[in-house]
Amino acid sequence: MSLSRRQFMTLSVSLPMVSMVATQAIAQTPAIYAEDGIAIDGTDPVAYFTDGEPVAGSPDHQVMWQGATWQFSTAANRAAFEADPYAYAPQYGGYCAYAVSQGYTASTTPAAWSIVDGKLYLNYSRRIRRKWERDTAGYIAAGDANWPEVLSA
Repeated sequence: MSLSRRQFMTLSVSLPMVSMVATQAIAQTPAIYAEDGIAIDGTDPVAYFTDGEPVAGSPDHQVMWQGATWQFSTAANRAAFEADPYAYAPQYGGYCAYAVSQGYTASTTPAAWSIVDGKLYLNYSRRIRRKWERDTAGYIAAGDANWPEVLSA
């Protein structure tokens, strides 16, 4: 098969545009950080508020929300989440709050958490959470400003 000069020129101009669109679609950050499709490593997000600590969820009490599976320790916690998921889901989709404040994403561990003004924030590690706690308000302001751009990156 041979291409005419016109076909070759059309292909040369359009190929980089198609490639750019495909790269952006592939590279976009998922809205929820979920390893193997499970948010917060299977930890019950409601329990941070009700029990004051991370509690393992169960596949017996789970729900799909925003493309991830969320697990809960009890049916009551699952029902509370279903009634108002934004009240319990971690900020920045469960990505490390400190990392988002710096303009990028990082994984989190359920044990490195904070509730600030009624919102759940997770961090990469307890060491990073200690850094986060030195200027929580400043990091939240930066994270809130960065999150739309980080999400679309």
